Amino acid sequence: MKHYPLLILIAVLSCSTPNQDKLSDGEKLSSLFDSIEKFGQSAEDSLGRGYHPKGAWSSVGEEARKQRADTLQKFLDALIAIPDSNLDEQEVISKQVMLISLRDRIDYVRFKMYYIPFNAEGGFYNTMERTLQRLPFKTAQEYYDYLHWLPYYTARLLENVANMEKGIEAGIVAPKVIVRNNLSLLKPWVVQDYHESMFYRPFKNLPADIHETDRQTILQEAEKILGSVTDTYQQIQTFFADEYMVAAKDEPGISLVPGGKEFYENRVRHYATLPLTPDSVHNLGLQEVARIRAAMENIVQEVKFKGTFSDFLKFLRTDPQFYAKSPQELLNFAAWLSKRAEAQLPKLFNRLYTLPFTVEPVPDNIAPTYTGGRYVGGSWESKRAGIYWVNTYNLSSRTLYTLPALTLHEAVPGHHLQISLAAELKDIPRFRNQYYISAFGEGWGLYSEYLGEEMGMYTTPYEWFGRYTYEMWRACRLVVDTGIHYKGWTREQALNYLSENTALSIHEVTTEIDRYIGWPGQALSYKIGELKIKALRSKAEDALGDQFNIGAFHEAILQNGSVPLTVLEAQVDAYIEQALKSEI
Repeated sequence: MKHYPLLILIAVLSCSTPNQDKLSDGEKLSSLFDSIEKFGQSAEDSLGRGYHPKGAWSSVGEEARKQRADTLQKFLDALIAIPDSNLDEQEVISKQVMLISLRDRIDYVRFKMYYIPFNAEGGFYNTMERTLQRLPFKTAQEYYDYLHWLPYYTARLLENVANMEKGIEAGIVAPKVIVRNNLSLLKPWVVQDYHESMFYRPFKNLPADIHETDRQTILQEAEKILGSVTDTYQQIQTFFADEYMVAAKDEPGISLVPGGKEFYENRVRHYATLPLTPDSVHNLGLQEVARIRAAMENIVQEVKFKGTFSDFLKFLRTDPQFYAKSPQELLNFAAWLSKRAEAQLPKLFNRLYTLPFTVEPVPDNIAPTYTGGRYVGGSWESKRAGIYWVNTYNLSSRTLYTLPALTLHEAVPGHHLQISLAAELKDIPRFRNQYYISAFGEGWGLYSEYLGEEMGMYTTPYEWFGRYTYEMWRACRLVVDTGIHYKGWTREQALNYLSENTALSIHEVTTEIDRYIGWPGQALSYKIGELKIKALRSKAEDALGDQFNIGAFHEAILQNGSVPLTVLEAQVDAYIEQALKSEI
């Protein structure tokens, strides 16, 4: 039964209709996008929209994944066959974005990365906590709906374990350091009594108006179903600790698994959206590290610090003046910085977002191995504001002098502004409102840290050093990510390189290196994207001179949502050409 929709879609895709030949290429493109969107839909998608799923979930087992990848390849071939020459500008952009999406999904299966369904921050087993908080539990029917889909969720967990078992057989496994992280992250999910489970929380406050008969039935079903969920999590923990850890790699690089070197080369091209090689990225990183180090040395001289660069880093990591005394103090400073940044936006942007955002701590259950901050997207449809997460765990590792740069990146004018504007774009295919290309989005986030200079966000030499530390951090990523996954670096080498070149706390250095180990290639996108955006700005400034308008330039960058860097360059070229014409 599960695969019937798949077979139907394959049949639809392979059969032309009598009217197919009469469609324009633009209409064919639109029809193809519609087919791809419907193909990707499944009952569990409603979880992300805040509704209980109805019906069977799609399989994530190996055979189902291969079947889906085969169909995605057919979509890809059909998309490539539509010539750009017969499409308008927006259709060409949509085609390029969809090509990236399809190739990424196909390559994930081709390289069998579903054998490793987790990274340093968790994976298939710990994504439900925030989802559960958003689901409705007001009526008896909503509780019945919940109990209906939980067995599908349990089956999904076990399918992922089965994929990991096949990964052990194939030698495609995560390194031990990532497994240790996940054993730690599993702890809140593994309980002896189902009443202590996160999945039991909705039953602790059953609405008073639920009839007693329904109440008893619901609780009886919960005992049976949540008992199964609890047993499954215990099974997952045992598997991770007893079987997977033994098979896991001692060294961190993805190149050590079968097909891993080719996969990493693929990831470099995917995350850069440019035809780069690991070696070229590594060398670029070394150049950027040297350039930024000179700026950092100037700050050390400015504050008249007596000692070496290493001594200065130790001073920053240990002096109490650079750390908040309470989680609330850290959150308050982040919120204040957010409002300071927001006040500068009208000077730099012609159009702003309508969705608000808030500042919250990273959830306790993931905070120990999580980054210093992250943006969580909101939605008008789901009535949720965007969230700028600030990690308040281990306050002695959360440096105040880096918080302005973090705020600019994660909140505004970084991720919240860019993602919210993309969500509000009209007259484009729906997938483009939400699709995220890392080189563009993370490049914009890092460029936003640079904009902080013009916004007056760095007010002390130490905040300027924090700004350079964050830029250096992203430059170091080019070196350590390629080093780990392509050049045989050990985890210790990577830790030393990042700690010796940045003022990040040692805790952050550790969590960041582990993040790169578990997510090959993604860390490259930040600096690659930022350098491209800054280069395009310089190009526009040189071409337009006194006529250059920062608001118009930013509109040209953001007007199409998340796009490949090649498309972005073409868009900026068109903006420059149009601006020059308007001067005549």
